[in-house]
Amino acid sequence: MTKKRLFLVSTAILAVLLLAGCAAGINPTVDVPDAGGESAGFWLGLWHGVISCVTFVISLFTDKVSVYEVHNSGNWYDFGFMLGVSIIFGGTSRATKRKSKK
Repeated sequence: MTKKRLFLVSTAILAVLLLAGCAAGINPTVDVPDAGGESAGFWLGLWHGVISCVTFVISLFTDKVSVYEVHNSGNWYDFGFMLGVSIIFGGTSRATKRKSKK
């Protein structure tokens, strides 16, 4: 194996290990109601995804606001959140736009 190839393989393995270390763990508060007895579902996840830009900016200045609701119903909340984020950031609509011929 050449030095260049060994360097590339080592760098790739290091990158994979670093990214794996950043992976999210299990949320222990899934399906656990908050203090008000509520657990966020799909629709609240969708709303949180839509307002995520504003929420992120506010969360930089206060500890009382977070971008993601930890007391949620699990996969449906996650789906709604990601759908809301993709609606705001354009999703795949930009990829399918065709340039008009003039």
